[in-house]
Amino acid sequence: MKKLAFLPLLLLLFTSCISTRNTIKNIDDSAPDPKVFGDRFVVTEISTDPKYGYDADYPVNVFYKTSNNETLNAERYLRALTGPNGEKLFFRKVDSCCPFPSTRSDMGAGFVDIYEVKWVGQKKKVLLYINIYAKGVIKAPVGFGVKS
Repeated sequence: MKKLAFLPLLLLLFTSCISTRNTIKNIDDSAPDPKVFGDRFVVTEISTDPKYGYDADYPVNVFYKTSNNETLNAERYLRALTGPNGEKLFFRKVDSCCPFPSTRSDMGAGFVDIYEVKWVGQKKKVLLYINIYAKGVIKAPVGFGVKS
């Protein structure tokens, strides 16, 4: 009986960790679906917004229909990019942050994934924020190039 008394407290604890509002500013459900070429997305534009991809409130929104592999679309996106002078990129997911409400998740919340991106000759650590739960116009962040 005492175990049941803790149930409301546990429920409150788990639900209080999720934000009640969405802080992501660049979601666009009317954006065209990205085209896939081999193992990558086709990205043709470079953003002019210095926050795009570098700020958790302005992540790259790579949602593409549905996927059983949660990293598939983020990796498709990252494989479409190059370093500033056409360098090959190396990347790895380092963390997730910034929960927000989402109907596209079984949990009712989405997270923004953080990727560390490197290339040969790079001097400064680069972190990109990628959202797999929402859609938006997909571009390369300022300072990156795109594969042709």
